[in-house]
Amino acid sequence: MIPKDPMILLSYVNTQLRDFYPSLEALAEGLEVDQEDLVKKLAGIDYEYDAQRNQFV
Repeated sequence: MIPKDPMILLSYVNTQLRDFYPSLEALAEGLEVDQEDLVKKLAGIDYEYDAQRNQFV
């Protein structure tokens, strides 16, 4: 279960990307979440995924 609050979700996802997953695709598959929904939720607070940095910025 991932956090519902967008700011907490941002922190959680970036930590997971940093510590456990080499890409957003791997994270979505590993956590069994819809990648597009995740991207949309974080876009709602003006964050987008940067593949080079492997984090939402």
